[in-house]
Amino acid sequence: MTKDLTIVTGGAGFIGSNLVEELARRDRLAVVIDDFADGDKSDNLTHSNIHAQVPWTAAFDWLDGHADRVSQVFHLGAISSTTASDIRLLLDKNVHFSNAIWTWCTRHGTPLLYASSAATYGDGERGFSDAMALDQLKTLEPMNPYGRSKQLVDLRIMRSVAAGEPTPPVWYGVKFFNVYGPREHHKGDMRSVALKLYEKVQAGGTIELFRSYRPEFADGMQLRDFIHVSDCVDVMLWLMTRRPESGIFNIGTGRAESFLEIANAIIATTRAQTEIRFVDMPVAIRERYQYFTEADLGKLRAAGYNGRFRTVAEGVADYVQALAAGTR
Repeated sequence: MTKDLTIVTGGAGFIGSNLVEELARRDRLAVVIDDFADGDKSDNLTHSNIHAQVPWTAAFDWLDGHADRVSQVFHLGAISSTTASDIRLLLDKNVHFSNAIWTWCTRHGTPLLYASSAATYGDGERGFSDAMALDQLKTLEPMNPYGRSKQLVDLRIMRSVAAGEPTPPVWYGVKFFNVYGPREHHKGDMRSVALKLYEKVQAGGTIELFRSYRPEFADGMQLRDFIHVSDCVDVMLWLMTRRPESGIFNIGTGRAESFLEIANAIIATTRAQTEIRFVDMPVAIRERYQYFTEADLGKLRAAGYNGRFRTVAEGVADYVQALAAGTR
């Protein structure tokens, strides 16, 4: 039997649906495993290469019945809200399900790429290096339950590897930084700042950014590693095609840019006549707010990836063009 199916868990979501679209361009059949209760994701399920849509609760029955056709698994499905507080659901969807995917791919000899998160780095005090050894990973302190759920999976996998236990033939954990781009409309308050500001401008409103509460950062100059979703897809497919040594890899641009640069890019590309004003940051998040994130790409570059990443100005221009063309 030909192994002609690529599994994409979370394939109806933001990053997953963009991956499915690129797989379509490469004439690869995709099986989407997701929670289809969210009707807002329906626009993300129109790709002609979708071979099957499988509810996440039936995932392993389906996988067991079609194992001889599965060529690779991209495990991107998860609760991705950084404000999620239901620990039981986070454990079920982000931890237990991920561990079961790892076990299934190990048992069937199937290459696996799974989504970790830059949220595992916490406040960044210990840096943003994906080359950390297990003992270093243990010292990371994520700032919310979502980040901790991703950290649990990373640690479980790295412990298994360190103990010499069986693994998938190749595996990659990818730590996404601040991703933006098409098909994130369903994410509610977790939509990227680029989309939120675009929507504000289109409605004729004023752009609002948080004031800074640290003297070394001017208002609006809080820094993030913002990466366009298409650049994320390029890295994931490169990893699973070129097959460098297994491990955890950052997926960011390696270049921190400010929220003010996002705002200016939105204004420039929409040609909006609006102004930027600075507002108080909610007290509840001031002590936990990250002022700087930047992916260390040394490991990815050393593995051979030489792709170029969009700047904020370039990526926002591409995104606005897609939104203007009707892509949600």
